[in-house]
Amino acid sequence: MRNEQIIPWLFLAPALLLLGIFVLYPIAYLVYLSFTTGSFTRAGVHWVGVQNYARLITDSDFWQIVGNTVYFTIATVIPSLVLPLGLAVLLNRLMPIGLRDALRTAYFIPSVTSIAAVGLGFRWLFQTDGAVNHFLGWFGIDAVPWLSSPVWAMPVLILLSVWKQIGFNLVVFLAGLQNIPQSRYEAAELDGANDWQQFWYITLPGLRSTLIFAATTTVIFTLRSFEQPYIMTGGGPFNSTNLLVFYLYEQAFAQFDFGYAAAITIGLLLVTLGLVYFQVRGSQASE
Repeated sequence: MRNEQIIPWLFLAPALLLLGIFVLYPIAYLVYLSFTTGSFTRAGVHWVGVQNYARLITDSDFWQIVGNTVYFTIATVIPSLVLPLGLAVLLNRLMPIGLRDALRTAYFIPSVTSIAAVGLGFRWLFQTDGAVNHFLGWFGIDAVPWLSSPVWAMPVLILLSVWKQIGFNLVVFLAGLQNIPQSRYEAAELDGANDWQQFWYITLPGLRSTLIFAATTTVIFTLRSFEQPYIMTGGGPFNSTNLLVFYLYEQAFAQFDFGYAAAITIGLLLVTLGLVYFQVRGSQASE
């Protein structure tokens, strides 16, 4: 190998070494753990083959939690895209630049706020004797057991997640709107297109790659949700708010079943890689 071929690898070696130590090796070890049973606190781990993956198929708790996660993801992602898209269009077309920047900053603040602090705040608001029930009491409505009800606990987690994600997607959509030439709207107005037609035929196609990016990042953010059930409900009541990441945390650090937790993690990793692949292909197709 000539010097011209060796020198680039010498420059890349430190980054590749760090990548191998902190990314590739942990993933490889995680795959190995998914084929074992036992824990580090007992007699060690033992090879069991695909037993952990077979257990996933027959574990009723796991499938209930998958259902919880799908419900939580769909109910979070849709408003987390629709609301900021509508707000971004309104801010971009109707607001003066100074006011638009101020509102954009205000909406973005929740995205950079610690989710642990936000979770504690929401738990205080929605506890049985909290501010929300106190407000409802002014209208003669009985107190709702928000966080102890299998019906209402999940919507509270969804509300928190949507509130947390709106600001980030709003900024993303506003950036995408700046890339749509204003001349398209002017030509549409001359042709007699109304606001809805301009939105449907100009804004949405122009935001295709931005929408794909926002949808993918929002789904990934939602799938890896852990703090919400951990802080607010502990996965209850009756497992109704137990999400996939919280469940694998329980399996690993409460039950010390690292092999089963690793199998769950591999499944979640494959779903995430699939979403990233979808984003890349979708972005390429929109170019």
